This record gives sequence, C-alpha cells and structure tokens, in this order.
Amino acid sequence: QVRLVESGGGLVQAGGSLRLSCAASGTIFIMNVMGWYRQAPGTERELVATITSGGTTNYAESVKGRFTVSRDNAKNTVYLQMNSLKAEDTAVYYCQAISARPPGLRYWGQGTQVTVSS
Repeated sequence: QVRLVESGGGLVQAGGSLRLSCAASGTIFIMNVMGWYRQAPGTERELVATITSGGTTNYAESVKGRFTVSRDNAKNTVYLQMNSLKAEDTAVYYCQAISARPPGLRYWGQGTQVTVSS
C-alpha cells in the first residue's frame, strides 16, 4: 500500500524559510505528479505547487517567486522550499501524489503544520 510521509513543518518567523519533504513508499513505480496543498482553519484545501515526473511545475499565484517545488524521482520524494514566509502561509500542508501505474490514483499525506509568526 502506498504511503506518503511528510516532514519539515514547524514554527518560523515571518521572512524565514522552511523546507518540507514527502516520501512515497510502498510502490516501485515513479509517481506521475507530486505536489503540495494547504489548508488553513476555516478554509478549503488549496493548491500550493505541483511537479510532474518530467519536471514541469505549477504554482499558486500567492507563492510564485517565494516557494520552489522539486523532486527526486529515484527516491519518489517531493520537496517544497518555502522562503520569505508570511503569516498568511500558516496552514496544514498536505503532500499529494498521483500514480502512473496504475494511472490516476491519488494519495495524501497526513499533513504537517506550518506556522508563521508575524
């Protein structure tokens, strides 16, 4: 069974940086798309950034220029480097992966809290 295990959340001051990691286990196949979503209290879960196995990236407008998504296909791991953090980035960050074999299965991590103090 595929599992996504996240790490790297925490408390940081505004303007600081954090790096999130998410490793997929339980499969020998490279995930098609991996990425990050976030959910703040009282809001819906929203896209932060995604990256395909070929390296094509997609970002929410609110994080462009501040966040960088990357991945290591050999490790089936996706990263999110977050710089110039703002209070409004505070949320639970969830890793998502979409399988290639079989295609289209979605998996979620358990979530990691990111808190930015102003």
